[in-house]
Amino acid sequence: MEEIAMGLIQSKVKFLWVLRDKLFCVDKVDEDTGFILPWCDQLRVLCHSSVGGFLTHCGWNSTLEAIFAGVPMITYPLFWDQQPNSKIVVDDWKIGLRLKENDEETVKREMIVKKVKKLMDFDDEESKGMRERVARFKEVCQAALEVGGSSQQNLDEFLQQVSKRFN
Repeated sequence: MEEIAMGLIQSKVKFLWVLRDKLFCVDKVDEDTGFILPWCDQLRVLCHSSVGGFLTHCGWNSTLEAIFAGVPMITYPLFWDQQPNSKIVVDDWKIGLRLKENDEETVKREMIVKKVKKLMDFDDEESKGMRERVARFKEVCQAALEVGGSSQQNLDEFLQQVSKRFN
C-alpha cells in the first residue's frame, strides 16, 4: 500500500483514493496532491468529467462502471474474476493498461508513476486510442439503457420466458 501511495503522490497527478484504513503517508497528501476517503459513490465519481483514469482491481462491477462512465483503467487484479477481467480490458478491448506484467512482480512506486503518467498523457497515442475506444463503449452502454434499448428488450424477454413457466 505504501508503494501505491507514494507512486500516486510522485506521479503529480491529482487523485481520489478510497482507503478504509489510514496509512502512514496520509500526512503527505494534501488538496494539491489528492484526497483519501474511507468511502465514495464510485459510479458517481467515475461519471464526473474531471476523472481521467481509474486504478482498479478489475472486479466485474467496477469494470462495468468504468466502461459506463467512459473512463480508461489501470488494472491491478489480485484474485478470482479480476485476472480474466483485466485481460479483457487490456488485451481484448484495449481500454486499459496492466499495472504489473506478471504475477511475480512486486508493485513499486515507479511502476505506479509510469502507468499513471502514461494513462493521463492525453497526447500519447496509446492513451488517446484507449480514450476513443472506451468512449465508444460508453455510447453502447447508454444506448442499451435507453427506453427500448437492448437492456430493456432482454429483460422483457427474460420476464416473458419466466412468466410462461409459471402460467
